[in-house]
Amino acid sequence: MGIPADIDPAALLDGFDVLDECHRQSLFMLGRLAALITRLGSIGADSEARSMAADIVRHFSTTVRQHHADEERYVFPKLASLGNADVTQAVLRLQCDHDWLEENWMELSPQLDAVACGLNWFDLDTLREAAQVFIALSHDHIALEESFIYPEAKARLQGRERSNMGRDMAARRAALRRKAAAPGTR
Repeated sequence: MGIPADIDPAALLDGFDVLDECHRQSLFMLGRLAALITRLGSIGADSEARSMAADIVRHFSTTVRQHHADEERYVFPKLASLGNADVTQAVLRLQCDHDWLEENWMELSPQLDAVACGLNWFDLDTLREAAQVFIALSHDHIALEESFIYPEAKARLQGRERSNMGRDMAARRAALRRKAAAPGTR
């Protein structure tokens, strides 16, 4: 199977490059979320706030969901099969985190979507509280992955396995981009 034209070959070198890049983007977007809450409190839902909210919604509704699916597919099963109690416990915690993050996002995203659409029905105090929980959990989750789980997985997934992982991840993302760009889709 050849590489589709819309896939960056550099992204295919190592699946962990894709996962690490998502963490970098997510940390940036978490900072933008905190800045958005501050902006809404001081300036309100101006055009910049609407743009920020739209970017945040897009990232956490698509990129992060793909990222979590990739971890559940490639990283966690390999580590859970090792029989190491500490690693298994960390994997179980991260899987629970994925559920909690999704639940928090389902609470947070409609309010952010309202901001992005220029609607004013959101409650700033509720939005602020939900954002603080989401930001804290996201930071803790990323820290555990980067300090413990990813190093464990990188030590066990080698060469071809990692490049196959990267190729598959990039191809699925490209297919989702094509689907999103197709006429009649939002």
